[in-house]
Amino acid sequence: MKEPGGRKNNKGYSTQNAVNLVRGGRPYFDCLIGLIRNAQHSIHLQCYIYDDDVTGREVADALKDAAVRGVAVYLLADGYASQVMSRAFIQELRDSGIHFRYFEPLFRSKSFYFGRRMHHKVFVADAFHALVGGVNISDHYNDLPGQPGWLDFAVYVQGEIASSLCMLCWKTWFNFSTVTIKSTRACKPTHECTLPAGSPLCAVRMRRNDWVRAKNEISASYVEMLKNAEQRVTIVCSYFLPGQIIRRLLKQASKRGVQIRVVIAGPSDVKIAKHAERWMYDWLLRNKIEIYEYQPNILHAKVAVCDGQWMTIGSYNINVISAYASIELNLDIKEDAFCLSSEKTLEGIIEKDCVRVTTDNHQKSRNWAIQLLRWSSYQAIRMMFYLMTFYFKQKK
Repeated sequence: MKEPGGRKNNKGYSTQNAVNLVRGGRPYFDCLIGLIRNAQHSIHLQCYIYDDDVTGREVADALKDAAVRGVAVYLLADGYASQVMSRAFIQELRDSGIHFRYFEPLFRSKSFYFGRRMHHKVFVADAFHALVGGVNISDHYNDLPGQPGWLDFAVYVQGEIASSLCMLCWKTWFNFSTVTIKSTRACKPTHECTLPAGSPLCAVRMRRNDWVRAKNEISASYVEMLKNAEQRVTIVCSYFLPGQIIRRLLKQASKRGVQIRVVIAGPSDVKIAKHAERWMYDWLLRNKIEIYEYQPNILHAKVAVCDGQWMTIGSYNINVISAYASIELNLDIKEDAFCLSSEKTLEGIIEKDCVRVTTDNHQKSRNWAIQLLRWSSYQAIRMMFYLMTFYFKQKK
């Protein structure tokens, strides 16, 4: 991807990295557990949802084994979304030697939280191996007998970027206090860590959104992508409700001939969000933006690929809450072969598992009552997004 004038934009990228795309479900959890079992010195796992279920216990068992053999293990879960973890389960983690705590917002009491949620999902082992994506630790995201996991993706990265991710984990663990200066010294991989022989080197940069820290980097990546796209952009997003800036850039890109494909949920775990998305279909179709609804299961992925040359992937959804309310983490990746391969993976999903929404079939699916429901849902969900930094704690 080039900026106007043909100048290559590699600002903020590290270059000594090997990258693999990992599909959610069993492939992701096999990769995660394998990395935990092979860790020698340190593990950081930070996620939005950690459920005390079959998958959560499988991952916990691997973490406990690592702690018992002397690996320093740090597990940070969001204080709102992971409240389902029982006290007994947490005590088991701590008794095995795992350092566990909840991520807390700005203000809290016994009844409410106020502040941002930690929505990112990141794993780092030995400051050299890392997983970044949208996959939470829960049965919903795993392939279990008779229950396929929700569609999601992550990237497995090895190399320089893992050290940066390790430092971010420490800073988040200590809530960005000055104590992190000492801790980040541990984010240097051991001398035996080497990149796989023959792997192409990928340029990777870490991107964050966190309104408390004045970080708006992932939003900026999408702006950059849509401004500079020359041929095509494929976006996969679980809750697609773009604001005015992104809508304007989508419209401008489409007008200059860029093919834009948006893959979103068919079945949805948040019905009101699905109705709100469908309210936007008229606008998208008028602007010649292709819409595809994923059919086999819940879509939870957050990926975008531009011109088969660069991509962004992580926890960020294109909506107000990801832009302004949550802590989000994406990786931007530049390497032609990897990005083109990832694009083809998404194209395969479009061809095999999606239904295209056209003007004709969209018009047939609506009447005045359905349109009123969609409009009302759109207005309600926008208001909900603005209020999402405040929420009541669940009572045990």
